[in-house]
Amino acid sequence: MTTTQAPPTEAAKARRVPGQPDMWVLVLVESLIFTSYFGVYLFYRAQHEAAFLQEQAHLDLWLGIIDTIVLLTSSWSVARCVQNARAGRYQAAVRDACVTAALGLLFLALKIAEWAGHITAGHTLTSGEFFTHYFFLTAIHAVHLLIGLVVVGIVIRQLADPRRRDQQVVETCATYWHTVDFLWVLIFALLYVAR
Repeated sequence: MTTTQAPPTEAAKARRVPGQPDMWVLVLVESLIFTSYFGVYLFYRAQHEAAFLQEQAHLDLWLGIIDTIVLLTSSWSVARCVQNARAGRYQAAVRDACVTAALGLLFLALKIAEWAGHITAGHTLTSGEFFTHYFFLTAIHAVHLLIGLVVVGIVIRQLADPRRRDQQVVETCATYWHTVDFLWVLIFALLYVAR
């Protein structure tokens, strides 16, 4: 005897977590790893507060704010991409994904320029405890951002080809991008704002 399942109701669709469950496991694991490292950073900061504050003073808060605005805007554009894809507006979704990628590249260019400025001024990975943490955290985030750019490229390819379109893939990729943004906000708060 075979039973057929009725298609999910609108209420059931609304309660569904977007993307693939595996991505949410990755988000949780990444968050735990970064949170652990943030704990290490705060521990060392408490041990050497004066040195950390002295080195932290070399960061440009306004550059961190611009970086944050760029990534939060990219979060908005990837969310619009998901909304447009759900509504079947695929050209608009592709445009939003391209905006997301462009903002990601802008963030990366700003970060590279910032790193170059610090290195030119003599602040390197080994010049002090604060800059060791600064370069490590921002470099690990940059690696995640590069992966995010590949992920957004997958979204663009999926949406541009009617045979490949898969809303779950779009939502999974958007979830990853939001994770990259979320982690940057925490890094920004720790490195640039907390005094």
